[in-house]
Amino acid sequence: MPTGHYYGIEVVKPHYEKVTVIAPARLHMGFIDLSGALGRHFGSIGLGLNDINTQLTLRASDTLSAKGPGAERALKSARHLCSVLQLSEPVDISIACAIPEHVGLGSGTQMSLALGMALSALYGLDLSVRDIARLTERGARSGIGIGVFEQGGLVVDGGRGLETETPPLLSRMPVPENWRFILAFDSRGQGLHGEQEVSAFKRLPPFPRSEAERLCYLLLMQALPALAEHNLVQFGEVITELQESVGRHFAPVQGGVFTSSEVAAAMGWLRHQGAVAIGQTSWGPTGFCAIDGPARANELLSELQRRFGADHLSFMVASARNLGADVIRQ
Repeated sequence: MPTGHYYGIEVVKPHYEKVTVIAPARLHMGFIDLSGALGRHFGSIGLGLNDINTQLTLRASDTLSAKGPGAERALKSARHLCSVLQLSEPVDISIACAIPEHVGLGSGTQMSLALGMALSALYGLDLSVRDIARLTERGARSGIGIGVFEQGGLVVDGGRGLETETPPLLSRMPVPENWRFILAFDSRGQGLHGEQEVSAFKRLPPFPRSEAERLCYLLLMQALPALAEHNLVQFGEVITELQESVGRHFAPVQGGVFTSSEVAAAMGWLRHQGAVAIGQTSWGPTGFCAIDGPARANELLSELQRRFGADHLSFMVASARNLGADVIRQ
């Protein structure tokens, strides 16, 4: 089926009784060119996570309905997709779990892509992940969520140019199995999204081209080679440097390098314990860092909970996911 607009599709019957999609959360580890000096804006680096995901099941039904966490968002996305694809057959959407919304883990993109791929599989439409991303207008700035849904692992996208439909994938590399990521959550707030995010970008001053060049150099000649050689310390140095640079740029609209001062304190403590790749995913408030080995990560998790645990703060350890989303046809 060609890409572009999908009008006039004749759908007779579902090809399967049900389709389940499991879409992994992602860490957005930072933008690599906010200057746009070469005609491309953004570009970013990030990776897929195990342990946090959106899992939904679609079945043909008499009415369009959704139940479970994120049901309202799912219905909105499903209505849009069914309209664009001219699917007259309603579906029942059962959501077993959903990535928390607006905390920097890619909930919106993963929900839209999961629904789109489930519809495509259920009705035999043969749409790609990129087709669905275009139809749902995902990847307006970052392509990390799309790349993670497609392939998992650590991905780098090339941002947006004048003719970009979805940010192109420049690099995809597996993440070592023993690396662990400690996540810090602050339930009191949400990261900027929607019109707030658009407005924030408009208020920010220009990002220096020289700084974008420096970050790209560090990424290409230190971070990615270090990942290939499983050198977490060198890889982490670049992620921390990138996060601090971009965080300082965003500080006027998010209240600091970190959105949550308490997440920042926890990340600072972790840095003193040897954690690397210290940062905030997307607009936060979720913070992250990397640790070599599950045993050490779990030790630090226990100490974190003792020192910083509060009603609004929580922590977890997650591993990287080197596979894309699962699409299960039954």
